[in-house]
Order: sequence, then structure tokens, then C-alpha cells
Amino acid sequence: MLQQLGALADTPWIYVIVGLSVLLDVFLPVLPSGVLVITAATAAAGTAADAVGDAARGHAGFPEMFALVMCAATASVLGDMVAYRLAWRGGDRFDRAMARSRRLTAAQARLGTALLRGGGPLVVVARFAPAGRSVVSLGAGVMHRRVTEFLPWSALAGLTWAAYSVSLGYFGGQWLGATWLGTAVSFLALFAAGLGAAFVVKRPRTSEARAQ
Repeated sequence: MLQQLGALADTPWIYVIVGLSVLLDVFLPVLPSGVLVITAATAAAGTAADAVGDAARGHAGFPEMFALVMCAATASVLGDMVAYRLAWRGGDRFDRAMARSRRLTAAQARLGTALLRGGGPLVVVARFAPAGRSVVSLGAGVMHRRVTEFLPWSALAGLTWAAYSVSLGYFGGQWLGATWLGTAVSFLALFAAGLGAAFVVKRPRTSEARAQ
């Protein structure tokens, strides 16, 4: 896979593949969009570093990395807004679907409180948590939150997640080359961030339980 992505790194197709994966994983959280972004960045950084040699190794691949960040961030925001609008228009259907899960119901309640109190950073943190992006986008639509409350934080979340993911792939490719080891190390760092984000998102519920 690294070889194929490395071959695509200098073509527009890499951005099409990354963009579609990130766009769709708000509806299908099982899609490995984070892994794909990291793998694409690792392949591009490793290929560029090999091409320029050790003398310019530290600056290899910056244009490609910037393009990947913007592509992934833009796709993330577009996917969020599509999910938000669909949930807004089909509120009853989405509300019933979310009500079947205690976890989604609790997350929905926490999201509403956070947004009403100006707690938009929750949107950014949830972007790193497993399925957190889906809960945030669909929950904001179901609860009919205003675009001005949701969009700026969605944009910041998408940009932060994309920059972090691409940076992991970039430094993995620079230090370890376009190898599976570099990709694995970068993915473990992304996975650790996801676990940390899930812990932070769950903290309000734990605090409330203790207060009761």
C-alpha cells in the first residue's frame, strides 16, 4: 500500500482518495481515514526525502504535506456539514436512532450543554475520539444548533486533526522512511490521541455522577 500511495503522492489522485475517505467517515466511522492520511503523508515524505537526499531531508515534502492538511481539513468540514444538515432535516428519525444507544444519548446531552455554554472545544476534542465526529455532527443537527455555533469549531477541529495526522506521517516518513514501521509508529500516536480524547469527553459525565 505504501508503494501505491507513494506512486500517487505526486498526482491529484492522492487528494481525491484522502478527501473521499475523510468526507465519508462521518457516516461510516469504520473507514480508516486517519490511517490513510498518515500513510499518504508517510509515503509522500519518504519519497520526497529519498529524492532530495540527506542534504535537504529536513525540508522534503512540505508542499505535499500542506496540500494534504488542507485536503483532509476541507473534507472533514464538508462531511461534518452534510451530516449536520441531514440530521437537522430528518431530526425525528436521527433522534430515534440516537435514542437507542445510551452512549449516544449521553453524548448528545453533553454536546448540547457544551455548545450552549460556549464549550466549543468539545467539538475539537471529540474529533480525535472514536466516532466522536459522528456524534458531534449528527447531535448538533438533531438539536438544531445554529451554524454559527457549530461551523467555526468544526473547521478548527478538522484543521487540528488533519495537521496532527499529517505531521505524524511526515515525521515518521522523515525519520524512518516510507516503511511500515514509520506508519505503525505514527498510527500508534494517533490511537493514543484518540484514547486521550475519549477520556476527556467522558470526564463531564463522571464528574456529574460524583456530584449526585
